[in-house]
Amino acid sequence: MLGVNALFHDPSAALVVDGQVVAAAEEERFSRRKHGKRPVPFAAWELPELAMRWCLRQAGLRPEDLDAVAYSFDPALARPAAAMGLEDPWDHLRLTYAERAPQFLAAALPGLDPANVRFVAHHVAHAASGALASPHRRSSVLVLDGRGEHASHLAGRYVGAELEVLASQELPHSLGLLYESLTEHLGFLRSSDEYKVMALASYGTPRHLEELRETVRATDDGGFRAPIPDWARWAPPRDRDARLEEESWRGAWADLACSVQARLEEVLVDLARWVHAQTGDRVLTMAGGTALNCVANSRIWRETPFEEVWVQPAAGDAGTALGAALQVAAGAGEEPVPMPGAGLGRGWSDDELAGWLRGAAVPFTTPDDLAEEVADVLAGNGVVAWFEGRSEFGPRALGRRSLLANPGVAANLERLNEVKGREQFRPVAPMVLADRAAEIFTDGPLPSPYMLFVHTVRPEWRERIPAVVHVDGTARIQTVDPADQPRLGAALRAFERRTGLPVVVNTSLNTAGRPMVDDPRDALELFGSAPVDALVMGPHLVRRAALFAAAAPEAVGIGGAR
Repeated sequence: MLGVNALFHDPSAALVVDGQVVAAAEEERFSRRKHGKRPVPFAAWELPELAMRWCLRQAGLRPEDLDAVAYSFDPALARPAAAMGLEDPWDHLRLTYAERAPQFLAAALPGLDPANVRFVAHHVAHAASGALASPHRRSSVLVLDGRGEHASHLAGRYVGAELEVLASQELPHSLGLLYESLTEHLGFLRSSDEYKVMALASYGTPRHLEELRETVRATDDGGFRAPIPDWARWAPPRDRDARLEEESWRGAWADLACSVQARLEEVLVDLARWVHAQTGDRVLTMAGGTALNCVANSRIWRETPFEEVWVQPAAGDAGTALGAALQVAAGAGEEPVPMPGAGLGRGWSDDELAGWLRGAAVPFTTPDDLAEEVADVLAGNGVVAWFEGRSEFGPRALGRRSLLANPGVAANLERLNEVKGREQFRPVAPMVLADRAAEIFTDGPLPSPYMLFVHTVRPEWRERIPAVVHVDGTARIQTVDPADQPRLGAALRAFERRTGLPVVVNTSLNTAGRPMVDDPRDALELFGSAPVDALVMGPHLVRRAALFAAAAPEAVGIGGAR
């Protein structure tokens, strides 16, 4: 089964064979267009053609070999925008493109029979991406995002492959659209920069929380009300092109972000409690773009009766490609196999990586003990670009396409934000050995391999790892199991031997406005243009000093005596 997400944003493809996820990737990693495209009706026809073709190549399949293509939107369930209370005069164009998706897919994948395309309701695809991809065969499920065909939320439960829908919130009420609207008001890019609002919220105080509680609230039937207020009553709109100076981090904009973030968390906790009251389940699985709000996820884990909360790593719309494929596969009688992890994208062998380096005329070594050399760079306060294994599916860098640094140097937060061209109020994350996490972090689930929860940094550690401690004393951690990522685990242990810190800084391997690095060319381009001290590509190591020494004029016989 090939799953396809295309209609809104983050177009993606995923391939499921005999119930097992074998490949999943976002189109942006191939096209190098951030989020693949903007979520406007005029772009709804665009398909993730590069991602779809790669998925098929990865499995050695042709379009005619597919049992079905699962498309994560069902136009039969859609309603006119005006009837849903949405202001989008061109939404009918999006619906037209969705109706014609079978023909568009057949044109993009010659050999595919359009009759083999199956429409999967958008929120069902989200739900399946959580429950059917998780390790749990029975779970409650909670989905929240901007919008689907006619709703913005689904609450239910999965028993095996069967979904029972318990509640659904009709549009225009949408916690996702509420947060998107705030994002735009604060001068950030809507349907893209919501995570910046979450970071900014930590610098504010919830001065408007009581007023928001009067209108944004859960209802007794498992839904909610979320009318979008006039944000200007609390803070003026911010010019998107204006620099957000440090004095603004704690002003009216931060207070507004803090207030809305706090109310979002409260309503999500209420919704999760309602689901548990209906099901009594031990596990809650979550998906939808709102499930990328790791602060809210942690409150759900702490404040609801669920013993475990499992969030799809690609919780946004990209994950619906995976969910749609799993849902159709399950409906055809295939037993869903839990996803093996987030490393579902492209990868290269050690020899292939060496070939890329030689082809680029880049001097490199293949150390007998890569971990020790990387630890030396990090302990000496160098920045390391880490490129290894199959790339991550979803928006989080998880030690496959990451920038690593020393967390013990407070200035590395500002340094990495400058390297990446990011706003200085944004935190960077700690990567920690799984067996050491509990002594450093608390108030969140452990292990936490997908960076989808925040944890409190224990007071005695805050001065030891200041670069990764956010202004509110929290950190969005990734736990690393050396059995799953042996090279990375070895580097962490070597770094701890030198510094006493079982933690390194981890942020995504990209610069502002660009997708995460995906292939070796992307990695080499970033390494050549950003002030990074070393590049790891599989077992190979490139040092910046060696690279630029090799490129000096005298080294290539230009401009001086030979």
